[in-house]
Amino acid sequence: MHRPDAWLRLIASLLLGLAVVGTSGCAALAGSAASRFADNLSAAILDQEDPDLVRDGLPAYLILLDALVRTEPDNPRYLGAAARLYAAYGVAFAADPQRAQVLTGRAREYGIRAVCSADRHACGLDALEYEAFSAVVDGIGPRDAEALFSYAVGSLAYVRGHSGDWSAIAALPKAERALRHLLDLPGAGDAAGVNLYLGVLNTLRPAALGGRPEEGRAFFERAIALSAGQDLSAKVEFARSYARLVYDRDLHDRLLNEVLAAPARSEGRTLFNTLAQRQARDLLASADDYF
Repeated sequence: MHRPDAWLRLIASLLLGLAVVGTSGCAALAGSAASRFADNLSAAILDQEDPDLVRDGLPAYLILLDALVRTEPDNPRYLGAAARLYAAYGVAFAADPQRAQVLTGRAREYGIRAVCSADRHACGLDALEYEAFSAVVDGIGPRDAEALFSYAVGSLAYVRGHSGDWSAIAALPKAERALRHLLDLPGAGDAAGVNLYLGVLNTLRPAALGGRPEEGRAFFERAIALSAGQDLSAKVEFARSYARLVYDRDLHDRLLNEVLAAPARSEGRTLFNTLAQRQARDLLASADDYF
């Protein structure tokens, strides 16, 4: 399984808040010391130039989040963080398909529980028919946007981990509907990430088979603009998902060469920029065979 940059970006952005989640659940750490530790741990991870070191350390966070959920099983913050990290790890780092299915299944479960804990009207959301699902999603406000994002990410990871299961793939329209609603919520958080996932979803298929590649392109361009071009993973996913789909070699190579020419070191982005440059090299190396 290749490592999609959208998911690697999720790991990096999620780590901004994970340490805070962990220390807020530990009675042994309190006040400003805990806050400083959380901030410094997050910064150290995000500025790490060795992605494999981070990959090897992430399972400890998964176990920590499992423990926090057991302690407060109805806490949407813990449930949402667990959904997002299980999703990202299951898709980006689980090479074994069976392991990926287990991890992404846990991500989906946590995402469903997160949105239910945040908004009781959303309990049972995943079992609703599309129209009823849309009505419930429309009622979710900015206060619960993070939980809805966790639900969407957990659902997308589950679909990827169970790509041979048509009943899982049928959940994609619901995940897209949730992400589109997030764009309409003021102050809903990671707008760049939401645009990036919508870009991926709209470029899964060519236009002739029902895809919306030009709409996907607009989402990718918006994601890049929102990060002022500093999120290199957005450019890599734009090249992989859109440029390859429409066989635009010039755009493909331009985006990837821009990624390689950019400095990987950037405060708060070094980790996922380094990962993006790895992917850019791989994609360029295979371009002659693809195009």
